[in-house]
Amino acid sequence: MSLKTHTKGSALPPLENGKLRLYSMRFCPFAQRTRLVLAHKNIQFETINVDLKDKPDWFLERNPLGLVPVLEQDDKIVYESVVCNEYLDDIYTQEKLTPADPYRRARDKMLLEYTGKLVTNYYKYLRSHGKDEEVKTELNKVLEIFEKAIEKRGAYFGGDKVAMLDFFAWPWFERMSPLKTMNIEMLPEETFPNLNQWVARMRNLPAVKATLFDDQAHLVFMKSYMTGQPNYDFGL
Repeated sequence: MSLKTHTKGSALPPLENGKLRLYSMRFCPFAQRTRLVLAHKNIQFETINVDLKDKPDWFLERNPLGLVPVLEQDDKIVYESVVCNEYLDDIYTQEKLTPADPYRRARDKMLLEYTGKLVTNYYKYLRSHGKDEEVKTELNKVLEIFEKAIEKRGAYFGGDKVAMLDFFAWPWFERMSPLKTMNIEMLPEETFPNLNQWVARMRNLPAVKATLFDDQAHLVFMKSYMTGQPNYDFGL
C-alpha cells in the first residue's frame, strides 16, 4: 500500500478484515510515538498517511479531532497517542512497556505530564529561531527535570530497559538534532550529559531505527511546514 499522503477527495483504501491499520503522518511526532510501540512489539499493521491540512472526510469520520495517530481494526477505532499506546500495550502483551508496579506507573504518568511542557516550549523556541531567551529558560527547566530523572533511573526511563515513557518523550529529542544546523541548540552536552547519553542509547534501539528520519529529512519537512506548505511526501 502506498505511503503517499491521502488528501480530501481521495477514496478510503479498502479495509481488510482483522488487519490493524494506523492512520498517520510520516513526520508527526505524536504518530511516531505509536509507530515506535508498533515496531518495538513487532506488531503487524498497515499505514495510511493523511494530509493534516486538507483531511479526507473518511478520516474525520474516524477521528473528529482530525489528529493522528488513529488505530482501526474491524469495528474498533482508537485515537490520541497516549490512548493508542496504552491500548496496544494492553492488547499485545509481549515486550510490556507499562510498569506493573502501581507507584512506578504513577511516577511515569507524572513525568509524562512534563512532556506537554517540553512540546510547547520546543515549538515556541523553534518559532523564535532560537532567539527567545525567556522560552529557552522555560525549556531548560523542563529538560532539567528529565535530566535528573534519567540520572536516577538508569539507562532508560524504564531503568535497565526501555519503557513506554521513553517512547512518549523520544520524538522531540530526535527533532532537536537537526536544529543544530540552524544554530538552535536545545540540548547542550555540558548542561544535559545524562540526556545526551540517553539519546545515544535510544538511537541504537531497533524500534527507533525503524521510525527514524535523518536530520536532512527533518529539516526539509520543518522548513516546508513553517512556510505553510508541508511536504508530507518528501523522500517517497
